Amino acid sequence: MRFNKLNLIAKNISDRLLQIKAIKLNAQNPFTWASGLRSPIYCDNRLILSYPEVRKEVILALTRQAKTLGPTAIAGVATAGIAWGAYVADKLELPYCYIRSKPKDHGLKNLIEGQIPEGSKVLVIEDLISTGGSSLEAVQAVIDQNLETIGVLSIFQYGFAAAKENFEKKSQSFWSLTDFPTLLEQALLSSYINPDDFQKLKNWNQNPKLWSDQFSHN
Repeated sequence: MRFNKLNLIAKNISDRLLQIKAIKLNAQNPFTWASGLRSPIYCDNRLILSYPEVRKEVILALTRQAKTLGPTAIAGVATAGIAWGAYVADKLELPYCYIRSKPKDHGLKNLIEGQIPEGSKVLVIEDLISTGGSSLEAVQAVIDQNLETIGVLSIFQYGFAAAKENFEKKSQSFWSLTDFPTLLEQALLSSYINPDDFQKLKNWNQNPKLWSDQFSHN
């Protein structure tokens, strides 16, 4: 029963992300990521903040999932995870901090902004998990403060094998409200993409570099 409910939430969140164009798909004219890879998907979950109804749904879903994990404190990852972490901490009435990508170069040179009580079990909140690199850096910052981490909760993940491997190496857990396979299925059902594009995209996250290489001559 719980799996069915989570699956329904994943489908609903995917629909919402597509509707507000927080996630865009394009199999014919892919986007160029900062890494240089050509990708059929572009994710900007900051847009969710501009849509009150969708924002409310995402906050509710994140909060419900977070509650099941039993944190006693919440940490948001700068910059995109700051707002979501704050929303969840507020709903659960828990202490909150946010984690910078690098320490400030002045003042106290903090990496973590805020104060988390000693002995806390910290859940890290992200908007997106790609390979897990930045998320795990945030987790390490929490561990360096002699705090326990439960893991990382995000709105969306691509479903890269690298993410699973990287989290396993660090003995950390991660969860997402929805993921690329679910999003792709919902995109097909809503006619956002056609069946041909679905076939072209369904294996993208298994080898994004190989998929990108087909556009290298462009």
